[in-house]
Amino acid sequence: LPAAADPLSMVPGSLESGSWCNEHMLHERLDIIEEKVIKTVEHLESEVKSLLNIISETTLNIPTVPGTPLIDIFDGQY
Repeated sequence: LPAAADPLSMVPGSLESGSWCNEHMLHERLDIIEEKVIKTVEHLESEVKSLLNIISETTLNIPTVPGTPLIDIFDGQY
């Protein structure tokens, strides 16, 4: 099963031109993966910003009783 573990060995082609062709295909695949990762990160950043805005707006609208200590939910103690 070594051929199944190595995607480059599954690419058809002669030994002379196969190396360049395999490298070219590998770079194309890496470029596609990189583009998908960048788009995913951008999407996640947008989602996080949106969630933080919602949290911020929600906390501004919560009525506080005078004298109640404020709790930082991000300080790790609670």
